[in-house]
Amino acid sequence: MKIKPIIILFLFCMISGYAMAQQYNIVIKGGHLIDPKNNIDRITDIAVKDGKVFLIAKDIDAKEGKQVVNATGLYVSPGLIDIHTHVYQGTNPDQQYMNGPAAITPDGFTFRVGVTTVVDAGCAGWRTFPAFKRQTIDKSQTRVLAFLNIVGEGMRGGPFEQNLKDMDAKVTGEFAKNNAGDIVGIKLAHYDGPDWTPTDRAEEAGKLAGIPLMVDFGGSVPPLPIEDLFLKHLRPGDIFTHCFAQLPNSRECIVDIQTKTVKPFVWEAQKRGIVFDVGYGGISFSFSQGIPALKSGFFPKTISTDLHIGSMNGAMKDMLTTMSKFMAIGMDLQSVIKASTWDPAQVINRKELGNLSVGAEADIAILKIREGKFGLFDYTGYKVETNNKLECEMTIRAGKIVYDLNGIATPVILSGK
Repeated sequence: MKIKPIIILFLFCMISGYAMAQQYNIVIKGGHLIDPKNNIDRITDIAVKDGKVFLIAKDIDAKEGKQVVNATGLYVSPGLIDIHTHVYQGTNPDQQYMNGPAAITPDGFTFRVGVTTVVDAGCAGWRTFPAFKRQTIDKSQTRVLAFLNIVGEGMRGGPFEQNLKDMDAKVTGEFAKNNAGDIVGIKLAHYDGPDWTPTDRAEEAGKLAGIPLMVDFGGSVPPLPIEDLFLKHLRPGDIFTHCFAQLPNSRECIVDIQTKTVKPFVWEAQKRGIVFDVGYGGISFSFSQGIPALKSGFFPKTISTDLHIGSMNGAMKDMLTTMSKFMAIGMDLQSVIKASTWDPAQVINRKELGNLSVGAEADIAILKIREGKFGLFDYTGYKVETNNKLECEMTIRAGKIVYDLNGIATPVILSGK
């Protein structure tokens, strides 16, 4: 049977018209957008095209999307940024977080909780960073940035991290400057000595590279005073991670244990521009610090997990559980999202991230507030009960759906390797 030319022309016009109508890769319909940078907190639609946020409008025609996401009743936010993780995973059993078994591979633990960007917190130093870049940064779908350890070997563990001879400020600073596309800060961690030499060398490296220092402080017995750390050694913009830790004898707390009040010099440090980061970890967050701090109005600037094998199987679990804990003890949803998106983007000086401005890369988290009865506990066993917990329905990375919990996209097409 011959098909008449007029029918062929008609079918061609229909197909062409349909293809032209689908001008967007993804249209997200009916979600409640929270974008702190742009002060957006309302129900609106989003169109994604060629990996970028193309349009934000009250009603975008669903027919114009190759994929349509039904986000009714859900919250849409910029992709979450976790600025304290350990993702230099490897097979060397004696190397801990530096190419060792204590770290994790990022893609398996990021997209399922709305995280699109992680910052590795010092697993690699300048000697070991090239291998980290090859096997993790360049191989991950998750955007991986890094704090460079002041120790040249990185977090190899044991005596390697106590070796002052391997803490070269000039070499570390120059290496960070020459690898600015991947390195966003310097990291000091795990030093047990009773002096300020590692802190000052790490600070010097940060100054040379023009980037902040993140400090995992403590280990000395008796502990060095954090008042001196905040007011005499750190610069505005430097990061004090594990800020709600309560570890007697080896680390001073920001909340006075006896009076349950934030120490006066801590308020002064916050005003001075010191960044207080959660860095939850395995034993580095206690409700006994977090609850009184938040009740007094002292909030963290950034929420992060200190994600590694131990913390993810302990009280911390993941980014959304950590965010849910802060909602349970006094932060509202908007503040929690800001501390997990736009604020960390500014802290690491990556202001192109953590927002959904038109033209920005389309890293998007679609979240649900699940209702029920939940117990959120810290490593001491103290439990806070809540009726609300955050859950990730979908994650979009660079304009492609990389996680869809319940098939809310039509058609369901995932981007996988």
